[in-house]
Amino acid sequence: MSISPLLFRSVLVLSVFFVLGFLVSSCSFDRQDDSGQTDTVQDDKNIEKIKEILNKQLKGNPKYTIQTSPVNGLYLVIAPPQVLYVSADAKYVINGDISSLQSGENFTKAFRNASRYAAVDAKKNSMIIFSPAKDKIKHTISVFTDMDCFYCQKLHKEISDFNRLGIEVRYLAYPRQGLDSPSYHKSVSVWCADDQKAALTKAKNGEQIPEKKCNDPVKEHFALGNQLGVRGTPAILLENGQLYPGYIPAARLSEALDQVKSKEARK
Repeated sequence: MSISPLLFRSVLVLSVFFVLGFLVSSCSFDRQDDSGQTDTVQDDKNIEKIKEILNKQLKGNPKYTIQTSPVNGLYLVIAPPQVLYVSADAKYVINGDISSLQSGENFTKAFRNASRYAAVDAKKNSMIIFSPAKDKIKHTISVFTDMDCFYCQKLHKEISDFNRLGIEVRYLAYPRQGLDSPSYHKSVSVWCADDQKAALTKAKNGEQIPEKKCNDPVKEHFALGNQLGVRGTPAILLENGQLYPGYIPAARLSEALDQVKSKEARK
């Protein structure tokens, strides 16, 4: 799903720097009216108005949520993998992050990461997954991969190490040269194989695999990768929604994942 560039008749995409100019000083997501009371009634009305416009404008009837933001007059719209801000009158949309001038806190980052992960996790039934035993899984990574990419091949050579370290690896297809490229057709054959994991391993090892076609998810994976800003492979998505470009050795990634989990547990 993607938001149409003609989302509203009078859509104006404002830059992040312009947004910073009218941020409120409060870091709270509870907004107040002139009397100091939280104006939930007006918020509810504005949200209903925004929903009405979105339902008319969005294609494909995507799932989305709307909530208040830290800025009066702006509402947070999450339509994975996108995070947008919409004005109370539903005339303007802002595509960018919002930060506090006082604390420097990025209010959008956590929502963007969660939205990114939700969009990828929705494709889990079409992924090729290499996993340790369920009771041994410590971390899960989702990897956009190209069959002919050297560093994708290098990563896959360590797949047993990833699993031994308790890391589940979920592959999505991302043929770097685009659709109808040799790597695209190879990816289709892998995803259409009777034994996907064996076919993927053979393809990564440079072996020939039978050409096959089916109702494959390669185009969907590729489109999602583009939406997320993937520009090279491998691209590794962590469970917290952070996206890392490039190859990371299994041992080093395992250590980093442990640190991330420990840090988040202390929050």
